[in-house]
Parts: sequence; C-alpha cells; structure tokens
Amino acid sequence: MQYTQDPVDPDALISLVQRADASYQQPEIPTRPGRKPTYSARSFLLLAVVAVTTHTFRDSELRRLLEGDAKLREALAFSSIPHRTTIGRRLARLIPEAEAQISRLGRQILDEVKPDSSQSEVSAVDGRMYEAVGPQWHAKNRREGRIPQGLRNVDTDSAWSKSGYRGWIQGYRLILQTLVFPEAVPICALWSSNGAGEVTVTEQALEAGLLHVTDVMLGDTSFGGEDLTTAYASAGGWILTPKQLPTERRSWKDDLYEYRKETIELLFARIIETSGLRKCPVRGIGRNGAFILASVWIYQICFLANYRSGKPLAQIKAILETARWRAVA
Repeated sequence: MQYTQDPVDPDALISLVQRADASYQQPEIPTRPGRKPTYSARSFLLLAVVAVTTHTFRDSELRRLLEGDAKLREALAFSSIPHRTTIGRRLARLIPEAEAQISRLGRQILDEVKPDSSQSEVSAVDGRMYEAVGPQWHAKNRREGRIPQGLRNVDTDSAWSKSGYRGWIQGYRLILQTLVFPEAVPICALWSSNGAGEVTVTEQALEAGLLHVTDVMLGDTSFGGEDLTTAYASAGGWILTPKQLPTERRSWKDDLYEYRKETIELLFARIIETSGLRKCPVRGIGRNGAFILASVWIYQICFLANYRSGKPLAQIKAILETARWRAVA
C-alpha cells in the first residue's frame, strides 16, 4: 500500500523542519570565552534542509524566504533575519556539523534497526562524484592557475577525478557508509574534494569517530589496503573487499559481498531521487557540502520516522514532495 503524507497536515514543510529539529543531537562543546554567535549551527543546518526540500539554493532566495515566512523563521529558531552574506558564509562552514549529525543519527539507527538473528551487523562504504556547476576548468589551466578569458562562473574549489564508469568528473565527492541488513540506510556521510582519496578520507573519519565500526564493512578494492583494514580491525571490525575474497572457489564471503551492489550502489540513486540533487547546485565546496549532506540527513530522518511508525520505508520522496509544493503554493 502506498504511503502519502497526511492530508490534514496544515504545513508539511514546517512538520519536516520540526522532525529534523527533534532529530538534532546537541554536541558537547566546551564553553569558549567571548561573544556567542547570533545564530546557531543548528538553525543553519535546518535552513539547509529547507533549501534542499524547496530547491532554494541561492543565498538571496533563502533570505527572501525567511523574510516572507515568519512561521518558518520561528521553526528555524532565527531571532532575526540573517544577511545574505551571513547565510552564505555560515552554510559554507556547515560540513563538520552536518557530518557529525549524520554520524550521530547513524548510531541511533544502528541501535534501533537491528538485523535478524541469522545476520551479522554489516555495513558498506562507497563514494560518488557530484559534478560541479559551471564550465569546465581544464587541468592544464588549473596547474597554471589561469582561468581562460571568457570562462565565467568557474567553481575554482572543484577538482577533477576519474570514475571507472562515468569517466572524468569535475566536482566533489560524497562518501557514504550504509547499513546492509535489514535495510539500506546511511549511517555516515563525508564530503570532500575530488582531489582527496576516498580511502584517506575514510581513514580520517574512522580516527575521528565518524565512521561506524560494524562486524563487517563491505567496500571495493580501493578500501582493501593494509592501513585501513588494519585500523578497522583494531577498532573491532573487518573489511571485506575483492582482495579478501577467495580465488580458488566460491564461499560465503562472495555471497556476502554481493550485497554491496544491492545496498550502497542503489542507496546513492535513492538519495538522489529523493532530493533531486544529481549535480552540485551552487559553487564552492562548503555550500555544496551543506546541501548534499543535508539531503542525506533528511533521508535518515524520514527513514527512521517511517521505520518507527511501520510505514513503507521506500516512501520518502513523497514526504519531501509534499513539503516542497507547500512552499511554492
């Protein structure tokens, strides 16, 4: 049976913001001397949720949205309307906050969404490149630090990297860790430059406590190097990649590894379908990271709400669409 948003909901966007606000987990940050920021990181992460839901990504458009909607402004806990440049600057600094919230909610998901007694706690990890907005800035000109005459609106933060099936992409990279059993749902998300290696970023996330240690973590060949597998084993888990598969005959390891394609690869497609963000919507590593990571956080929040209420887990896109159409009505 298909799930639809409750038709009596007076404001689906506000309801989504309130649900995200309730999912926010306050970090334990030591008190620092000096004046506290006028606006919290929490408010700007919720604003990123609104931006992704309504497809409103320009700083000036977000400010106009806040100006014209006092109820939304109250739900986001903005005591006043931030300036356009403040919105852009604070969104650009949001990556650590967004990654931390996704990881914390991932821990909650691991605690609640348990595999059955015949299954181990298994996760999978992989990366996907997001193409930068604007024209291509070719490698030769990048090395020279020169933007050719007439080439406008170049995203100078972006970098080139090559995918085995998509070819060369100028942009950024999202690295996801997903639960495998019983359902594929993100438990960790990392945003990085295309110039940074997936394994290096993953190793740093493991050291920082963002990457979760499960009984087994599935990954492609690049994640099977000695440094990462040793560090993950020391933390209490085991990484299974093609390097660890038997060469002579098929075993249970091959059967388990096949779940990688059925989970992590499909999960990227589901998140993109839900948010509509197939490419970067703006320029800059920070603001793109805020929006892409917010799309992952939204997916987690809606998944967990559906799981708790016994509603179909796949019907997440409908929640965002209902909230989105409210905003443009």
